[in-house]
Amino acid sequence: MKWNRFTIKTRTEAEDVLISALADVGIEGVEIQDKQPLTEEDKAQMFVDIMPEGPEDDGIAYLNFYLEEDADTESILKDVRQAIDEVKSYMDIGEGTIQESQTEDKDWINNWKEYFHQFYVDDILIVPSWEEVKAEDSDKMVLHIDPGTAFGTGMHETTQLVIRQLKKYVKKGDLMLDVGTGSGILGIVALKLGAGHVVGTDLDPCAVPAVGENKESNSIADKDFDMVIGNIIDDKSIQDMAGYEKYDIVTANILADVLLPLTPVIVHQMKKGGLYITSGILDVKEDVVVQAVKDAGLTLVEVTRQGEWVSVTARKD
Repeated sequence: MKWNRFTIKTRTEAEDVLISALADVGIEGVEIQDKQPLTEEDKAQMFVDIMPEGPEDDGIAYLNFYLEEDADTESILKDVRQAIDEVKSYMDIGEGTIQESQTEDKDWINNWKEYFHQFYVDDILIVPSWEEVKAEDSDKMVLHIDPGTAFGTGMHETTQLVIRQLKKYVKKGDLMLDVGTGSGILGIVALKLGAGHVVGTDLDPCAVPAVGENKESNSIADKDFDMVIGNIIDDKSIQDMAGYEKYDIVTANILADVLLPLTPVIVHQMKKGGLYITSGILDVKEDVVVQAVKDAGLTLVEVTRQGEWVSVTARKD
């Protein structure tokens, strides 16, 4: 089978934000081409000690995504262009143009596995299913996470920021709502830390099998982690299903522009004293998210940072 390949020309600084925006409109498995040198962490993930000298970084990045020939290309590209324009409104993404070409069939679902290896988030070890836990790590908290076609492995700064907040705030028996669940990693971390029950929501149907497989890999009982597909921001049936005034913790690792309409809605799902832990916030968007939290009647607890990303934690008093 031939695939249609679409290439977005952008800047390296905009890679992560654009990839997150593409994920929000259903584009997964984005391929990055740039000239950025590997960090020490990158080399460790790839088990590479010495890399050959590469070309000088010119600040330009190409993001490739692939659609089957029979896909509704016109509709998908419309959504993609809207996502690009939205990101353009608050940061410099360079040209932001899209070029189309064709490529032969490849095993897109599995080829990425050669680049994803086990790694730590502080003292939590995250291991994909195709790797073994080393003997020296047998006493660690271990998460077996495969992203599949859903977003979220724990490698990204935004996910790590939320994981650290969960380590700090989860109490035994807590009820948690995770908006934008993806692979289910945040809910699984919370349950491993002692939470009593997790409800996850996502727009992407691919999240259902991904969460199911990751629950099974981590011996999480089905009754402890419920999953629903739908938009909790504007779908009353999803809001009703989640329930009101009941959650000790709500997590939302999504883009700032989604957090703005989400926040005044999600406060109704939180119990008094409940915590709202957000991430996916580029540092230039920190102030608007903090203001949205305050406007929703929440009390700011803390702001944490990693790289250019920000997590905002607030409490419902």
